[in-house]
Amino acid sequence: MKPRIVLLVTGLQPGGAENQVVQLAAELGRRGWEVTLISLADTLRMRPGVADPRALVCLVALLNRLRPQILHSHLFHANLMARVVRLFSPAPVVISSIHSIAETGRASGRIGLRDFAYRVTSPLADCTTAVSQAAGDRHAAAGAVRRSKLRIIPNGVDTARFRPDPDRRARDRSRLGIGAGFVWLAAGRLMWKKDFPTLLRALAALPGGILLIAGEGPQEDELRSIARDLAVDARFLGRVADMPSIMNAADALALSSVVEGLPMVLLEAAASGLPAVATDCGGVREAVRDGETAFVVPPGDPAALAAAMSKLAALPPAGRESMSRAAREHAARFDLAAVASQWERLYRELLERVP
Repeated sequence: MKPRIVLLVTGLQPGGAENQVVQLAAELGRRGWEVTLISLADTLRMRPGVADPRALVCLVALLNRLRPQILHSHLFHANLMARVVRLFSPAPVVISSIHSIAETGRASGRIGLRDFAYRVTSPLADCTTAVSQAAGDRHAAAGAVRRSKLRIIPNGVDTARFRPDPDRRARDRSRLGIGAGFVWLAAGRLMWKKDFPTLLRALAALPGGILLIAGEGPQEDELRSIARDLAVDARFLGRVADMPSIMNAADALALSSVVEGLPMVLLEAAASGLPAVATDCGGVREAVRDGETAFVVPPGDPAALAAAMSKLAALPPAGRESMSRAAREHAARFDLAAVASQWERLYRELLERVP
């Protein structure tokens, strides 16, 4: 049996980072690692924004029982908890993973305080990783992480699950009630970071466009109201269990975010052979090749987004097929198996340093 790992995550609500941790746990388990997944919100019952010392006591007890060789945390609150808990339940290796250029909510605006918290607790982590060079560079420039301790390991996508399937396409579109017309897909939590209002306003400038929106979140009622006011054909699908079939039914992906790390939806779309239009934030330019697999535009600019969407939709079939092939080829760089191998190499490297 390989060494024991505890993956510690802030929560397990639907989201790119959370899904990535679950997939990593499953892949490492298949490779023989003894993996335990602990969620601050779901396992320890921590409430968002509440520092509960009882959760720390519970986590210490769990770790003393599990005695992992590696404690690997993900997202801001779990990263801090993993570092602090090391004072009470020493783990041979502690790794912190950053999943965004700014792991904060717009309402708090406390990026500086979070950078400071990362900086003062940095000695308690053996390594900090970021999902994109952009996220790593932002945190390093702010002094939140030392470059000597920083590694870039991207998100991974299951390219066997997300793949083009022409034989199912007509059936998938029929199931969604889609006939003719260019179909855009947007996916993610319905919240400010994804900036769906800008996407809806861009869609209003496109004749006959259909937009599928997969996801739930606090902005749903507001977004439905905007869509009605703009008289656009936006179809809110809610939480989707079978994302590959939705991507198979779409013609292209649209991402309008203002904050990202390395968007999982872009990687899944690329693996599915979907060309994309995406805003230039976080690691977007690492997830796509501008002009080859996607068109990249400034964030918060409905006119620029609409122009790029119009350009992509107007491409002849051969042009879109060329982008589809290039996207699938680019996605191979982020194959989940290859990314899991990067984690294994880092785990072994850090374990070899343990006295």
